[in-house]
Amino acid sequence: MPLTKLNQELRRNLKAAAFALDDAAQDLFREAKSYAEPEFLVAMTKIAQLHEHVDRLTMLAEEVKTGKIVRG
Repeated sequence: MPLTKLNQELRRNLKAAAFALDDAAQDLFREAKSYAEPEFLVAMTKIAQLHEHVDRLTMLAEEVKTGKIVRG
């Protein structure tokens, strides 16, 4: 079943948000490599949280694709 325009837009927005968070996590990691260990560990915790959000958004985008989530 093809996606409606609204669902295509929702999926695109979810994927774009996931990409933006992933990009931010990568930037933070590049910066954090120069930190001392305590600050590095704090940054890694934040990066892990960002990746959890990326995974969640990606999962939601897939649910839109398969029709489990529908924007009406």
